Amino acid sequence: MVAVDAGVRRLLADSGEVRTWVSPRTDLVMALLGVWFGVGLMIDAWAHSNLAELETFFTPWHAAFYSGFAAVSGWIIWQVYRNVRAGRSGLAAVPNGYLAGLLAIPGFAAFGFADMMWHELLGIEQTIDILFSPSHLGLIVTMMLIITTPLRSAWNAPDIGDRPRLSRLLPALVGLGFGATLVSLFLSYGDAMQWSANGVVRAFSNLDGQGTDRLAAAMIITNVVLLAPVLFLQRRWRLPFGSVTVLSVVGVLMPGAQTAFRNLPILLAFVAAGLVSDLLIRWLRPSRERRAAYWAFAGLSAFATWSLYLAVASVVAGQLPAVPELWTGAPVVAGLIGLALGALFLPNAVPAQAGESGARRA
Repeated sequence: MVAVDAGVRRLLADSGEVRTWVSPRTDLVMALLGVWFGVGLMIDAWAHSNLAELETFFTPWHAAFYSGFAAVSGWIIWQVYRNVRAGRSGLAAVPNGYLAGLLAIPGFAAFGFADMMWHELLGIEQTIDILFSPSHLGLIVTMMLIITTPLRSAWNAPDIGDRPRLSRLLPALVGLGFGATLVSLFLSYGDAMQWSANGVVRAFSNLDGQGTDRLAAAMIITNVVLLAPVLFLQRRWRLPFGSVTVLSVVGVLMPGAQTAFRNLPILLAFVAAGLVSDLLIRWLRPSRERRAAYWAFAGLSAFATWSLYLAVASVVAGQLPAVPELWTGAPVVAGLIGLALGALFLPNAVPAQAGESGARRA
């Protein structure tokens, strides 16, 4: 026992070397395993949203979810173990960007056990209470730390620079995209991506019911959830063409799973909006040094997204919403909120040299 304790202490003691970065290929594998993890959660979300009765924790969809966790955790631990074999120990053995994910692994396992006990003792949630379960909140926070590991790894990687290629940035985009889906999942009660085209038109055609308020609030919440990750990335990189489209493709998967993709035209509208945002980036060239372009992109991207949303809903439903103030004004409100987010994320332009040194210190 004493020998084991001494071995653990040696393993945890920092050997003092400068922490290293993993290769882009390692981050890509991490992102692909994160897709397994994230899609497993989406399958579970589909089951909770679409199956009439769930009576046990031990289900095929939980198997898909937790096997993804095992795979991605094994990959993180393997990266640390490789460094331990090379003579490193403590923090020196953990690659840059991988520490938070490593620490989240035992936390996720503990919350998973708590979730199993919760379900076995109290039953399976299938309504809005699923989004407030303490064990589920613990799972989602620790999962967020694990699945966004490729983003943290790429953030200061010496080979990536400020103008990365899409292929180099792809693992970070996938990690952040799936992280954003976790937010959208736990804000499902305010997710405009889950509305059907007919539901959108009905909500903006009748001022007497609660549908108008619910859709308007959902559009604001979803606008922030979709736009904030893009603005976050633009403070760090000049995003290559296709970046927002990748985020959009990943972003529609969770609401698609929850609705069994019955509202496919609405989901495709968000993918199209991602492409429009990529075109805006190419045109405006927003960056931390170009504050006006950054703000303009934030407002125009949001305006275009929700204009497309309402246009597609109207085409599919075969009619415009009956209240013109709503369908003309809602994209303007979204654009103004986008502009406000732009000002919040980048209140002052950052000189190129200061921005680069700040990025290295982050």
